[in-house]
Amino acid sequence: MPTTPDRPTDSDDPYAVAEAAQVARETEPVDVQRPTEGIDRPTEGVEAPAKERRTVLVDEKVLADRETVQLPTQRRPPQRPQRRAPLPVAAAFATLWAALLSYLPVAVVIGLARTLEGNGGLLGAAHAGLAGWLLGHGVPIGTSIGSLGLAPLLLSILIVWRLNRAGLHVIRAVGARRTGSTVRALSVAFAIGLGYSLLGSVCALLVDGRGTEVTPARAALTFFLIGGLGSLVGSLRGTDALSVWARRLPGVVRHGLRTGVVAALFVVAAGAGVTGLSVAIGGGQAADMISNYRTGVAGQAGLTLVSLAYGANGVIWASAYLLGPGFALGTGSVIRLTEVTADRLPALPLLAGLPDGPMGATGTLLLALPVLAGLAAGWLLVLRLTREARDGKGAPAWSLVIGSGLLAGPAAGVVLGLLAKVSGGPLGDGRLATVGPDPWAVGLVATAVLAVSVALGAAGTRLFVKA
Repeated sequence: MPTTPDRPTDSDDPYAVAEAAQVARETEPVDVQRPTEGIDRPTEGVEAPAKERRTVLVDEKVLADRETVQLPTQRRPPQRPQRRAPLPVAAAFATLWAALLSYLPVAVVIGLARTLEGNGGLLGAAHAGLAGWLLGHGVPIGTSIGSLGLAPLLLSILIVWRLNRAGLHVIRAVGARRTGSTVRALSVAFAIGLGYSLLGSVCALLVDGRGTEVTPARAALTFFLIGGLGSLVGSLRGTDALSVWARRLPGVVRHGLRTGVVAALFVVAAGAGVTGLSVAIGGGQAADMISNYRTGVAGQAGLTLVSLAYGANGVIWASAYLLGPGFALGTGSVIRLTEVTADRLPALPLLAGLPDGPMGATGTLLLALPVLAGLAAGWLLVLRLTREARDGKGAPAWSLVIGSGLLAGPAAGVVLGLLAKVSGGPLGDGRLATVGPDPWAVGLVATAVLAVSVALGAAGTRLFVKA
């Protein structure tokens, strides 16, 4: 078949110029295969036709003089400027919304219980719910039996989570998301903390003087700290400043802090397992405690909800029990693996699974749980370091492994010590004035145990990683 002659490159035909430019950009020669007459498809024994090479010369001047036409689909519409909310407005709205979402569950539960007991009244339910909400922030409430300062940690977790979301929402509203600006994150946290402090002082004034006593100054300071620190985490995440800080830290410090938090969470998880098992074993005793109150369905439901709200406290106490220092349930009492000294305790379902005396061989096994938690955290540390070292093809340096493992101990001790601190508090001025673990003892023991166990777990795992 005769080939079509090439169009001249200096032709006025635009299609000829476009074809010549396309062929010139090809790096491989164009091969044209002639079909064999009388044969529909190649068969064995038929010689393939020879290949013909075609070369096209293009005049560069013609290509340079061509006009570039922009198609309508390539034109981008002008972007509208992003509308940003003022920081005071966004912070005020997010603060009120976070406070409302954490207060409403308390008010609804208390109001429902009061209604079922025949003590209905919207104002009374709002007042009682507000007092419980303040207690969830750790603000002491003065009552006829003394000061109540044992915060229900389940409610506290809800409060901190909503403040965290508030910080993230304000960062988005003011247009500072993923900017890496630490100043913007701090300004958002300060604005939310200031507004939350004002809200806490107003709530304290409303609660004070109606069977309860609250110090507005104490409430304002507590709300400022919780609001500022709780929203700071969300604002740092929103601006990516937290990631920027982490990248600037030395590798040993960064991996040590992360592993310490992981080890502390493993110990808390072990405490949660022990708490659930003990409550399940003492389920019959817990049911008898609830039925002995004889307050009807509403009262029994209220006791159950109170026990659930303080369930997070019980998990922290169980973690301190596993570490060794234990916890106290009243002045002069101590509950640990090797000793149980406690007077008559309140009949709460949460306390149904308390041990009756020192643990024997079982106690030795329970002491191994924090060590296993540290070994698991060290194993995860080496796996993470191995993925980062040489794109997963090598082994991490021994100095990095051992240094990160040893630093994880103090980090975990600080976390567990702070958890022990917030999980305790007084339940009046009498015998239950001291409730909860000793934060200093928990922090020091956790530092020693987890530093050694994490380092051993990391070193053992490193031995099996090929260099």
